[in-house]
Amino acid sequence: MTTLAIFTLSMTELETFAAYAKRGGEALARHGGTALQASKELTALEGEFTLPDLAVVLSFPDRDAALAWHNDPDLAEVHALRQASGKGMMILL
Repeated sequence: MTTLAIFTLSMTELETFAAYAKRGGEALARHGGTALQASKELTALEGEFTLPDLAVVLSFPDRDAALAWHNDPDLAEVHALRQASGKGMMILL
């Protein structure tokens, strides 16, 4: 069953994120993942919170593929770039 993940980022290191962006798609594809939607134009509809600079919806073939992508030791360097780009959050649905 398709599994989705939501990633948000409040960027502090633009160059680091640019380096991640060059490699992130290939890293996702390695485990069957794709970015369904990415946006910097976010609108809060309900609740009170600070909007991040970026939100991305990721899709994976199943939960195991998503976890394999996130935990893949061969992708540790790529994940480190994402994590060093700012304050992020990722939720697996």
